[in-house]
Amino acid sequence: MASLVYFHRLEENEDGVRYLFGSDPEEMHRTLTLNKGTRRSLPDDDTVDHAFLKASQKINSIYGERGTWPLCGLSAS
Repeated sequence: MASLVYFHRLEENEDGVRYLFGSDPEEMHRTLTLNKGTRRSLPDDDTVDHAFLKASQKINSIYGERGTWPLCGLSAS
């Protein structure tokens, strides 16, 4: 079975980046905040689950490849 997690950047400041994420691009209700200095992220609802981990890992992966925080994207597995 495929696992899809979409994400979209909500806001960015000098310290961090906040993303909306979810399994449907039309129904993303959760958010995560990523610390730019440590590149660690936390779910804003304190629920660490598969969707959060997939979104966080993909965002960090894109940043590692491009050197910029992605505006939006998708993690598929």
